[in-house]
Amino acid sequence: MSVLLHNLSREREMENVHLAVEEEDIYSGYNDYNPTFDSEELENDVGFQQAVRTSHGRRPPMTAKFPGTAIGARPLATAFGARIPLASSMGRPMTGAVQDGAARPMTAVRAAGYTSSLTRGSTFDPLGQSKGPAPPLEGKNEDTPEEKIKILEKKVNDLIEESCMAQSIGALQLALEKAKEAGRKERALVRQREQSGNAEHINLDLTYSVLLNLANQYANNEMYPEALNSYQVIVKNKMFSNAGRLKVNMANIYVKQKSYPKAIKFYRMALDQISNAHKELRIKIMQDIGVVFVRMGQYSDAITSFEHIMSESPNIKTGFNLILCYYAIGDRERMKKAFQKLISVPLGIDDEDKYISSNDDNDSNMVIEAIKNDKLHQMERNLKVLAEKYIMTAAKLIAPAIETSFATGFDWCVDIVKSSQYIELANDLEINKAITYLRQKDFNQAVETLKTFEKKDSRVKSAAATNLSFLYFLEKDYDQADRYADLAMTADRYNPAALINKGNTVFVKQDYEKAAEFYKEALRNDSSCTEALYNLGLTYKKLNRLDEALDCFLKLHAILRNSAQVMYQLANLYELLEDPQQAIEWLIQVLSVTHTDPQALAKLGELYDSEGDKSQAFQYYYESFRYYPSNIDVIEWLGAYYIETQFCEKAIQFFERATLIQPTQVKWQLMVASCYRRSGNYQKALETYKDIHRKFPENVECLRFLVRLCTDMGLNEVQEYATKLKKVEKMKEIREQRVKSGRESSSRGRREGSAGSAETDVKAGERMKVSQPESQQTSPLLDSGRDSAHSSSTKGERLSAKMRSLPGSNEPYEASSPKEIDASYVDPLGPQMERPKTGAKRRVEDDDFADEELGDDLLPE
Repeated sequence: MSVLLHNLSREREMENVHLAVEEEDIYSGYNDYNPTFDSEELENDVGFQQAVRTSHGRRPPMTAKFPGTAIGARPLATAFGARIPLASSMGRPMTGAVQDGAARPMTAVRAAGYTSSLTRGSTFDPLGQSKGPAPPLEGKNEDTPEEKIKILEKKVNDLIEESCMAQSIGALQLALEKAKEAGRKERALVRQREQSGNAEHINLDLTYSVLLNLANQYANNEMYPEALNSYQVIVKNKMFSNAGRLKVNMANIYVKQKSYPKAIKFYRMALDQISNAHKELRIKIMQDIGVVFVRMGQYSDAITSFEHIMSESPNIKTGFNLILCYYAIGDRERMKKAFQKLISVPLGIDDEDKYISSNDDNDSNMVIEAIKNDKLHQMERNLKVLAEKYIMTAAKLIAPAIETSFATGFDWCVDIVKSSQYIELANDLEINKAITYLRQKDFNQAVETLKTFEKKDSRVKSAAATNLSFLYFLEKDYDQADRYADLAMTADRYNPAALINKGNTVFVKQDYEKAAEFYKEALRNDSSCTEALYNLGLTYKKLNRLDEALDCFLKLHAILRNSAQVMYQLANLYELLEDPQQAIEWLIQVLSVTHTDPQALAKLGELYDSEGDKSQAFQYYYESFRYYPSNIDVIEWLGAYYIETQFCEKAIQFFERATLIQPTQVKWQLMVASCYRRSGNYQKALETYKDIHRKFPENVECLRFLVRLCTDMGLNEVQEYATKLKKVEKMKEIREQRVKSGRESSSRGRREGSAGSAETDVKAGERMKVSQPESQQTSPLLDSGRDSAHSSSTKGERLSAKMRSLPGSNEPYEASSPKEIDASYVDPLGPQMERPKTGAKRRVEDDDFADEELGDDLLPE
């Protein structure tokens, strides 16, 4: 019986089991959801809640729900029977039952994201993407007062930042404009807060930043009254904390305006408002007070401030200022004490041994390499260099004042320095002692002092030998200069000054190629050595390598923008390269630096004259004459110019000055008389000729003009001058005959000579032609191109041609024939001979850098 009941129940269950058909999609229906299994509705399910609270859920299923007997009343179902849903004892559908057309899942637990259903057409969408994108975020409403205030505050902060950035790159005007705009927007922000009823929330920090930045930008643009007003607004506002410190800024402005009493007043007010906790700031303010007292000449008050600082927090700068004040009042003992305090000031820097690797530890070596050139080490080096500079300056200042002689004072300073941490400065002080001897023109003592360094370490030995080489070079003792240059190079081969001195001694011997090598080596050791570059350019110029010389001087001009020497050399090189326009441009730049250089003006006049621009040439020649009225070439050109333009009266003053400069030259006096004659002043001309005749009684031209003038004027002296003229002419003929006969006899003797002796004479003549007197030889370093810069014979020929336009002796003086003056009027030097040039060009070359190769630390200017 039990077996029968079991089979019946199995058949009924099978009725509600859906058999899978082959073409059915086994994954369909998973997205369908039966509300029966909604967990959110379990709270409203009475049966479920009762089952949870009691054991009602464990009761057996009720089978008497259907009318009739327990078995016969329930219809049996098979797998192929009708699908009738069966209810559980709680009224819930059974497993596999179909309710309202929706199939219940096979199990009570479904996998996440999957459902089972017989309904077709649903899609697989476990992520719920079929619902579409999420709605956009709601935007902020910028129309609210709070948002407007925030935006305006951000704009003000951005403007302050832009103003500071502009000031950091040097755009001061732009920084001021940004600061003003930030001030306008900040005031608008305050008004907007008041209108919105948030006046108590005003951002005081922002207001302070705007006012302070505006005041700073006014001060940077030197608008001091506006800056003081802005600072005053901040200082008077009690709502700003620590605003009293800004009185230091106001005092700084008063210092720039040279209102020193007001500056001291504000410095002291700021000092009163700063507590003792800020010791460093108070020390800086007191140092400023002391400096202002020095500027006012109140050295006693300044000493009080500096002494307080040295007792509280000593530093190098204050110690140096204290020495200056003691020197100003002439207190020797206190100068010594202050110098001892100065060299005992602790610098607070590490020893250099810290940066030297002493073991094979790679990690330690890497750390040392990393910190060897970092910012901190650079700051330490700069502080040490500054301290050494102050100590050296103070020693050189007080050495002549603390003792009866400067040598004793230097010895005292050297002893004090040797016992301090700056022991290496003692040798430098000894060298400065020698330089002081040089300033006093005591060369022997200077040499003796420098010779004491020959047995010291290499650095000091090289410096002393370099100075000695330079001294001997100035004295033209080139052998000793060469000896000490070699000694300096042996001590320190990388000393550019020693290499330059060696090159100079070789240059003097005219070995230009070797000199160029020394200058190049000096440049390789120190690429910023302007002396080596300048002398290398002169060497290339001597070697006629003009393009390379031009490159050297162009590089030097890029370093020394305002050097008249360099620009003059460039002008000279362009003239040698036959580019007169470029030469003129560079000479104009020379005049922009040295406005009153007479030789540069004369050279410009010469270049314009060669170009045919007479008016410009006259302007520069006349300016040169105004600044240096003793240049005979300029005087000659100006006189010839006035004769050429038919202004003989104006030419007289120039020839009279030439007469004063060269009184033994009859040429200038004859030119003065000729100008009087051409201008119609015959009486003055006659007097001038008579005066010339008294000084030069054998001058034929003067006698000829005297005869002509006396004849035309009907004077009785004509016979006397005619007789003298005949005697002089006869004597002249006799001399010419003697010279002629002497030449004929010598030529006969040469023709009779042997061919070998003739060849020997030719060679001797060539040697005589090549050799020059020692007085005509120039120093190669001090004369950079005299033989080429002024070796133009056209100038002398032009001037001689102009002077020949004066009337001659055999024609009426009223005529204006171009051949009126005899050849005897020509300068005795001849038109082809070059006159030695003086003035700016010679001065420029005399001052070239060969005289300064030792540097500022070894030989002062």
